[in-house]
Amino acid sequence: MFLHILIYMLDKEFQYYLDHQNELLEKYNSRFIVIVDEKVVGDYDNFEQAFLQSIEKKYELGTFLIQECTPGNEAYTQIFHSRAIFA
Repeated sequence: MFLHILIYMLDKEFQYYLDHQNELLEKYNSRFIVIVDEKVVGDYDNFEQAFLQSIEKKYELGTFLIQECTPGNEAYTQIFHSRAIFA
């Protein structure tokens, strides 16, 4: 149940990013933003800085989302290719 709550919380943060992506791009383009409670609480040059600063600020793991702020869906979409053949 606890894991389900954490996943829901991050879903809410990610949905905030999607809903406000265009506005966020104007201010944070190509930056790594940290979202907590549907608010941007920091922006950084790279993922590592965002993570370490979030931990230093005492945000618990699972309570914040780090998202690269870029146009489109490339920063949050992955495509995997396989050579497997199903018959």
